[in-house]
Amino acid sequence: MIYFGDTARCPYGPRSPEEVRQFTDEIVAFLTRFPLKALVIACNTATAVALGKVREWLSIPVFGVVDPGARAAIKASSQGRIGVIGTEGTVRSEAYEGALKRIDPHLFVVSLACPTLVPLVESGEGDTKRARRIVRQALAPIKQYDLDTLILGCTHYPLISDLIRREMGPDVTLISSAEETAREISTVLHHKGLLHLSDAVDHGHRFYTTGHPGAFRRIAEQWLNQEVEVEQVALEPAVQNPIG
Repeated sequence: MIYFGDTARCPYGPRSPEEVRQFTDEIVAFLTRFPLKALVIACNTATAVALGKVREWLSIPVFGVVDPGARAAIKASSQGRIGVIGTEGTVRSEAYEGALKRIDPHLFVVSLACPTLVPLVESGEGDTKRARRIVRQALAPIKQYDLDTLILGCTHYPLISDLIRREMGPDVTLISSAEETAREISTVLHHKGLLHLSDAVDHGHRFYTTGHPGAFRRIAEQWLNQEVEVEQVALEPAVQNPIG
């Protein structure tokens, strides 16, 4: 696996669609230097504004994180009352509302931008009194809607899912768009005969970031529960700009 985290320019949520497309273009250009089987846009905001163009550009399977999360939420929802939390960019794009309503136009869907949650995750603060207060304040506006399902519409949010679950209560099912996407990728690669299941061969993982390698490493090791090597890179504008 080759993972690229654009932590120097994170979060993407407050940025314009044009900026996000430019950043996505640069990252895709970097990643396609490697012999990829598939590419995952593991960012809801970038998925919302750039997925279609990246799929047109590349011949390999390209996955976003919105549709898998939407499908899982509909399957989990018993009353058809679904909430979405994400960055400003994801919520502004209405990508989840569109994905959900295309499947079932009669759903009740409400979305909420939570700009304070990504910085909380990036801080690595954990389950503290301050973290609980930030989560409580962020989710307060959406708790009034009597939801039965909540989509974690940002790939940072599963790292604080315990805090979110505690605040939303036991009657609300949390859907991680990231986890649902991982399941879909595994299925597609398996069907294409591209999934290596053997533990006998170490295919290796590479981690790249535009930000501080130490900060990236700390969060990655906390999440993966293993040591990782991280390389800092400076992205260059792509020769072409197929996404713009």
